[in-house]
Amino acid sequence: MHPFRAAIEKGDLAALPALLAEDVTFLSPVAYAPYQGRAAVSAILRAVTRVLTDFRYVREIGGGRDHALIFKARVGDRELHGCDFLHHDDDGLIDEFCVMVRPLSGALALSDAMAVEFEAVKRELGLA
Repeated sequence: MHPFRAAIEKGDLAALPALLAEDVTFLSPVAYAPYQGRAAVSAILRAVTRVLTDFRYVREIGGGRDHALIFKARVGDRELHGCDFLHHDDDGLIDEFCVMVRPLSGALALSDAMAVEFEAVKRELGLA
């Protein structure tokens, strides 16, 4: 089992920053511009755990420097299916984290919920 998946499934959010490269890039399913850096990505991941309910990984694909963690979750009354695509640097840390979700109704619900949650992310990062 991938260490990121293990941490999420245990609810060990404190373990996540140590799995991320300092210069990690996060590619959101609902935002055009990528997010950069361990602090920002960690804050976003914590926010996502507050938004998604019934989250569960259903499959893991890959090895070496690339992994795909397939999940199902809910945002409000919308179900979504998604995949976390993880790429690792030479030190084994996640240096790129790309999330894809479907269907569109789930992605829109996620976008709306994260827009509200982003106020907390900004405060956490000292940007508000």
